Amino acid sequence: MKNLLILGAGTAGTMMAHHLRKRLPRGEWRITAVDRSEDHYYQPGFLFLPFGMIDESAIVKKTRDLLPRDVDFVAAPVERIDPAARQVHLAGREPIAYDLLIVATGSHIAPEETEGMTGPGWRRDVFDFYTFEGARALRDRLAAWQGGKLVVHVTEMPIKCPVAPLEFSFLADTFFQNRGLRDRVEITYVTPLSGAFTKPKASKALGHLLADKGIALEADFAIERVDADRRVIVSYDEREIPYDLLVTTPLNMGSEAIAASGMGDDLNFIPTHRHTLQSRDYPDIFVIGDATNVPASKAGSVAHFEAETLTDNILLHIAGRPLKEEFDGHSNCFIESGGGKALLIDFSYDIEPHEGGFPFGWGPLRLLRESRLNHWGKLAFRWVYWHLLLKARPLPGISRNKRVPKDLRPAA
Repeated sequence: MKNLLILGAGTAGTMMAHHLRKRLPRGEWRITAVDRSEDHYYQPGFLFLPFGMIDESAIVKKTRDLLPRDVDFVAAPVERIDPAARQVHLAGREPIAYDLLIVATGSHIAPEETEGMTGPGWRRDVFDFYTFEGARALRDRLAAWQGGKLVVHVTEMPIKCPVAPLEFSFLADTFFQNRGLRDRVEITYVTPLSGAFTKPKASKALGHLLADKGIALEADFAIERVDADRRVIVSYDEREIPYDLLVTTPLNMGSEAIAASGMGDDLNFIPTHRHTLQSRDYPDIFVIGDATNVPASKAGSVAHFEAETLTDNILLHIAGRPLKEEFDGHSNCFIESGGGKALLIDFSYDIEPHEGGFPFGWGPLRLLRESRLNHWGKLAFRWVYWHLLLKARPLPGISRNKRVPKDLRPAA
């Protein structure tokens, strides 16, 4: 029997386990998923937890319960991959051999990479919300905070869910309004980008929202260090931004096991063919989700679209046939804008976010436009995530390839 090994049982790895268990012959292929954690977190919920908008119990489920029953699950940290021997070395266990490997090891925050970030202010007046522990600690701090300078900061791109820090800023504006403290809170959004977002059209719309809400924008800020004693962040060009409460998105990096394997770039992301999702260096290794270096958003929707293409390409690879160069960088995401409203954006490698209806041409959701329906769509996504997305069930009207108006498509 042949072995297909999936490293990582987060969003991307769990979806791939379901896709491939449905399509690979059970008598010919054993599927094993490996993850360091026995808990699976609904990461979009981390955004809501600091504001008391979601219960902790709604964010976490057991990893084993989310995988197909006839997929083996190993709870152990990955130490390194040996592509020459087709083996994966795990902490405290015997190596696991594979015939095909899918790397879905994701990304994680690395606050220690920025001088002073994890110093005496960490989890006192410097917080992240990209981890369960960080979001929970920030919830407790915000509940007691009475105002001052709130700085929402992004260290460097790429990051998981690139719009999440913006969403945090918008939700903070509403949170302090509801508590009657907004006039005591000065909110500043600090980014290394030249604007609010990576895509110009969305950046313009989101920049207007920041201005409308009285949130200052500090762009082109490349942080060098956090000075916890003086409560300022300092850029490489010596600009300083003071804070009383710093909510930072630290540097995002790929798995340390990728570095130990000598397979990654400077941030431990794996060089991956942007359309086939095959490793650039190892034909029997495929990569999905945040573990790749493809120039797409590191977001759950991207993993969803990647998984459909990757499933087909795994089957083509097994059959010895050419792979589909099909994945187009498709991404869509809701953006909480505060006040019970949200935007929705949809884009790809080559297509800018555009207006129109979603998921069908007529809607019912609207793109690049604030609405309460979009907000409810974001809240409803949690049910979709647990019951449809992870289980690789069809999402009506949502295709693996972006459907856009003809006048917005790039020239052939």
